[in-house]
Amino acid sequence: MGGLLACCLLAMPRRSLSPLLRIVLVVVLGVGSGTLECGGAAQTAQEHKGERLYGLMCSVCHGPTGQGYAADQAPSLTHGDFLAAVEDGYLRLAILEGRGGTTMSAWSSFRSGPLTMDDANAVVSYLRSYGERPAMTLDSRPPVTGDAMRGAEVFAGECAVCHGAHGTEGPFVSIGGFDLLRAASDGFLRQAIRDGRPGTAMPSFGRRLGDAGVDDVLALLRSWQKSAPVVRTPPAKLPPLPLGPVPIHPHGPEPQGFAATPLTTKVDVVKGQLDAGARMALLDARAPSDYIGEHIADAVSVPFYDPDPYFAQLPRDAWLVCYCSCPSAESGQLARKLMQAGFTKVTVLEEGLRVWKARKYPTKSGFEP
Repeated sequence: MGGLLACCLLAMPRRSLSPLLRIVLVVVLGVGSGTLECGGAAQTAQEHKGERLYGLMCSVCHGPTGQGYAADQAPSLTHGDFLAAVEDGYLRLAILEGRGGTTMSAWSSFRSGPLTMDDANAVVSYLRSYGERPAMTLDSRPPVTGDAMRGAEVFAGECAVCHGAHGTEGPFVSIGGFDLLRAASDGFLRQAIRDGRPGTAMPSFGRRLGDAGVDDVLALLRSWQKSAPVVRTPPAKLPPLPLGPVPIHPHGPEPQGFAATPLTTKVDVVKGQLDAGARMALLDARAPSDYIGEHIADAVSVPFYDPDPYFAQLPRDAWLVCYCSCPSAESGQLARKLMQAGFTKVTVLEEGLRVWKARKYPTKSGFEP
């Protein structure tokens, strides 16, 4: 319809077109050619692919539009200052390798995950589509000349309340983690410390600390990076991982005290029924890289973003206990998908893996349940 209208308008003598009609013509031609879109530029194929992957795996924690804090204090990925300061390599490495010691999974196929390098680049392109400002010019002068001891005093007084005493124990970004520090440039870290993240809990410290004080904190962060232990990961297996034996205690009694989704079941109740020999299956809803790193003993890997390959192997007459570590965002999604597929005995481990570990209940690492 738009093309036909445009042809008719073009066939008319130019002098017969009113100013308003000329504007309509420009709009019609722009939309028809794809150069003018309502709401902004047309999404590229790469961005569309990234949006699909982001929605499947990332939105559960970072929010539907990357606004952050949908689960487990996962930070905003589309904050204007962040996107203007962050490099593509930082984003790509975070997607592929995750953040050790946090709930940020490693999604790379080299870590038994579902994403290739091209997939990660597509997610980065999608996140970049939210950027409305040009890239910042960062202060990346080498070397870092600050004093780590002075930085430790500043960090304890100003930063530990949000990030933890060593940058990894607080409720917000694990700024002391090796994976983040190896990916972040000095300029990126300086900008975050100096300018903060307006509209978030991260304040600006530039005026309070001055350039020297900012570099003192940066020196402390780099000292943590140098002293971090080397973590070796096992060879990858392409997903999906083999399910393993289910259920646990195949001839055991029905568990008592389990609450079907959308209700949850407490860690101590599940552990008590396991000790009683009750018949059930424990399903780890996280990415395979997380499962391999550590999982509840006897649990099997059923990732929340792609459980379909496992449906035919899961028992429909035994309770399925879903868990994750955030503490129930991913496990909640898995539970809902199981219910939609016709499973009825489905519950979520209320407090998740962290509380299970805090109770010193058994866990193990590797590919086997």
